[in-house]
Amino acid sequence: MERSMKQFETDRTDAVKAAARLILASGTTSPRVGGVGECTIHVFDDPCDIEDLCQELERMAEAKKSWGFFRRDAAMLRDADAVMIATSLRCVSDPADINCNMCGKLVCEYFKEAERLPVDPDVAFNGPLCIFRATNIAYAIDGMISQARNLGIDYGVYWSVGAAAMRMRLLPQKTGFAIGFAISVTEKSPFRDIPRRYDEINQRTMNDRMIQRLWPQFRSIYS
Repeated sequence: MERSMKQFETDRTDAVKAAARLILASGTTSPRVGGVGECTIHVFDDPCDIEDLCQELERMAEAKKSWGFFRRDAAMLRDADAVMIATSLRCVSDPADINCNMCGKLVCEYFKEAERLPVDPDVAFNGPLCIFRATNIAYAIDGMISQARNLGIDYGVYWSVGAAAMRMRLLPQKTGFAIGFAISVTEKSPFRDIPRRYDEINQRTMNDRMIQRLWPQFRSIYS
């Protein structure tokens, strides 16, 4: 019996959801410096939730000139099948207490007393952060990348998505730093070979220009 395209799309969507959970598992079990729990990973596979993130990225792009590339990230995120966000929970309020000086303070007690950056539209992360804690998120991302490669899943990593999710309060309250991890199960990776102006030149905009605008003319000709 022939299989329909609808069945393929259902199976493809199921594969995305299964892969996302396996990638989450790999990121969770990746070793941490100090061996304590300080990272969480959250899955967003509803297209409406992903679109909300994209719109927040576009709003943030207007807040700061150097964030203009957020529009490109939003365009790529719209092509993703699922988005995972890894968080760092201890880097704001619970420094490692090893006096490593990476935050610029002589001892960790000075870090605890440091004045935080204001919650303004042009501030991505309200530091200072305990760098020793924050960089632990790299181990989680490394585990996620390793699993995605093993599964043959296309992926992209975006700090902009983590900042947007924090601003939307989609993550645990103690989150001080977050990174987005988008995945796709398609024949062509939506995260590679991207034009510089991808927010303007992408499949959606080209469809609008070539099909949506020409269709009324064809319809009138053949009516």
